[in-house]
Amino acid sequence: MDVIMLSRLQFGITIIYHFIFVPLTIGLVILVAIMETLYAKRKQEIYRKMADFWGKLFTINFALGIVTGITMEFQFGTNWSGYAKYMGDIFGSPLAIEALFAFFLESAFMGLWIFGKDRISPRLRAFAMWMVALGTNISALWIITANGFMQNPVGYVLKNGRVELSNFFELTTNPYTWYMFFHTILACYIVGSFFVMAISAYHLLRNQQSEFFQRSFRLGLILSLFATVMVPIVGHFHGVNTAKVQPAKAAAMEAIWESGKGHPFYLLQIPNVKEEKNSIETMAIPYLGSLLYTNDPHGNVTGLKDIPKENWPNVPVVFWSFRLMIGIGIIMLGLTWFGLLLLKKNRIFTNRNYLKIMLYALPLPYIAINLGWIVAEMGRQPWIVYGLMKTKEAVSPISAGEIIFSLGGLITFYTILLIADIYLLIKYAKKGPDSNLHVEEESITLTELNRRKSL
Repeated sequence: MDVIMLSRLQFGITIIYHFIFVPLTIGLVILVAIMETLYAKRKQEIYRKMADFWGKLFTINFALGIVTGITMEFQFGTNWSGYAKYMGDIFGSPLAIEALFAFFLESAFMGLWIFGKDRISPRLRAFAMWMVALGTNISALWIITANGFMQNPVGYVLKNGRVELSNFFELTTNPYTWYMFFHTILACYIVGSFFVMAISAYHLLRNQQSEFFQRSFRLGLILSLFATVMVPIVGHFHGVNTAKVQPAKAAAMEAIWESGKGHPFYLLQIPNVKEEKNSIETMAIPYLGSLLYTNDPHGNVTGLKDIPKENWPNVPVVFWSFRLMIGIGIIMLGLTWFGLLLLKKNRIFTNRNYLKIMLYALPLPYIAINLGWIVAEMGRQPWIVYGLMKTKEAVSPISAGEIIFSLGGLITFYTILLIADIYLLIKYAKKGPDSNLHVEEESITLTELNRRKSL
């Protein structure tokens, strides 16, 4: 492989490793903050234990996730110096704000939450965790703001052979950024909710701490009910906007070759790039293709044949990644709403088959969210900044051997971190909350019974 492909591979592997940690951090912190709030309001010890248990797992993932993100930013100078020189004025601003404001916000209040245990009030501890949640979301927003410019450049001028920021407001209100942000955050909520439900299912199948994990499962289910519905809704509007600003990506997502109005949606098709057609086209739903990308059943959709071939992304990769992401999303939506049905019938915690499925479904949101990243980033190719700079123009003048050496070290280091993360998460997830919790649960129940008797 040449320097361009090796640099892309190294950056792609870095982001995939990093993106294993980030979604759980963003998704789980919301649930921990809710648990802290419930304890502060209701003063029931079970919520204190829930926040401590899930907060411990969040802390492990949060700490290791920070390490994986540092290396990624260094690569802009080591592997992508052409990009850094051309884009530094714009790309540096959001990342600087993210580091100086969002990261310090979440880190400071994370320290308060960890070291303030038994030293600060429940309300202040709940506030601290909500500030951590706010910090993680703001951090994601500024990073996606930088990426949103790469996808849809706005608020800039070309001066002295480089891109310079001319309108900060336009940069921060970029429609692509906001669609991408909400779509990503909601997907992270699914990761967090499925994580909680999977671990809760593991303990419920073993009849361990039933009340604790039943409440945890319910909270995860509620968040998943919201997120699995909102992700496709936001994703639809994101797709419409993508078709406007990146027609090649939208066409590749559906393998649309011919431009036209009233385009159908094919449930099954295999793109044939050499012949520029689909080798299998079955079960077409009339007008749905145009509706999905224009909000108009008779809207015009640009096909790949009307786009210069040198500006095409890798159609099979984008097409199948998008299809698999959608398929997994439908499965997760079905599992969540089937869980709601069982919950209404008071059968969810006695249905061992459903609990087993939810346990083994844990990898699904991780796979889906990384497939979404592949669609977003590979669908932009061959541009690193859409319409302004191609990827081949952005690489550093380094040798392939240097990249291979650093890539090997990166994979080794990140794999060790990933193994450590998985080991620690499994260890403490299996251990469960404190063993004396069942005594506290019984005391809560007895207190409630005595209160009712007194009434």
